Amino acid sequence: MSEQDAGPGDSVVVRVPVEPVDAVREADARDAVDRYSGLAVRGPLFGAAAQDAEGGRRWRVVVGVTHGCPQEARDALNSLLWFRAKDDAQSRQERRALLAAVARLETEPLDELTVLGARYRVVRAEEYAAVDSRGGIETPRPTDPEPLTLDWGPGARSARVDDGLVLDPDAPLSPLQAAERVALRPLAYSGIRFPAEVLADSAGAVQSHPDVLLMPAAFLITERSGDGEWSAGSSLHATAHDARRTLDFALTWMEPRTRGLIPYDADRTVDARNPPVGTTDEAAAELVELAKAADALRADRRDQVEVHGTVYRVTRSRRLLRWGPDGPEGPRSSDISTHAPAALHPRLDDDGTVHTDCLDDGTVHADGLADDGPVR
Repeated sequence: MSEQDAGPGDSVVVRVPVEPVDAVREADARDAVDRYSGLAVRGPLFGAAAQDAEGGRRWRVVVGVTHGCPQEARDALNSLLWFRAKDDAQSRQERRALLAAVARLETEPLDELTVLGARYRVVRAEEYAAVDSRGGIETPRPTDPEPLTLDWGPGARSARVDDGLVLDPDAPLSPLQAAERVALRPLAYSGIRFPAEVLADSAGAVQSHPDVLLMPAAFLITERSGDGEWSAGSSLHATAHDARRTLDFALTWMEPRTRGLIPYDADRTVDARNPPVGTTDEAAAELVELAKAADALRADRRDQVEVHGTVYRVTRSRRLLRWGPDGPEGPRSSDISTHAPAALHPRLDDDGTVHTDCLDDGTVHADGLADDGPVR
């Protein structure tokens, strides 16, 4: 097996953390291992990665690995290439190549294509979380990244999950990262709740993609009522602060409207901290409790609050990509999409002009170019 074809599982490069920040991060991870001894697997997430001709075995994430089904990731890749054609193409030939890729993604459930020398692939990651002996899910670690300034405003800009992330199977790892990577190589689904084809695909992936790559931690809100199980209450966020800000908004703005405490058509500035005139005493009491829980998040970077019988927790999500000789794993045959490929944007011509002419049923024309260009 040549060095180019060798899988990353043949060796793992371990670096000893000597810098103070690295050493603290490693100690933080060791504490987490002692506290959280089990794993809870949530299921697959999908995104897209690109490999340039000169990139070696490295791939760069171009669509965050946060989507719930393969077609959502294909749609996001469709949009990425369409906007590249609209805003970044340097020539008609380049725009034609990008639009040819878009045209195929509008009609085919493609998981891989090459355009303008870059190889694009829809990739599949397994999302999981660490749990303790009582079923508690891991919360953010002290060394997890946080913005320097904690902006709680509704218009605050959030970092994007996986923004600029390079997937490098040869990158050096800390000792605990290496141990986790090796320990998770045999991870596969088991149990009677999974259909036979899902179990077969999972076992087959261990053989076809024998190594794993650990992705940066992400964060989400999980919630639990009574003695029930934890369930996801938000999408993934790049930082714990972004997740807390989402929870703050949910408690003060969305929950009051969902519970009927504030009318949906009330002014956007009206929330649990600023209730509308005429609020009943009973509703006001519930709004006070919601506002207190949200204020606790802001006061001390709290990762868990309880209000009205529901526990809300900022949870540390982990993801792993299975990796084989040809790179990251794509969708499996048993992975299900919720919808079919479709046109997502108006027609864009070779000169970059957007045509917003509509069909009789109100949908937008998206007939792409007839020739395939350099797409395969």
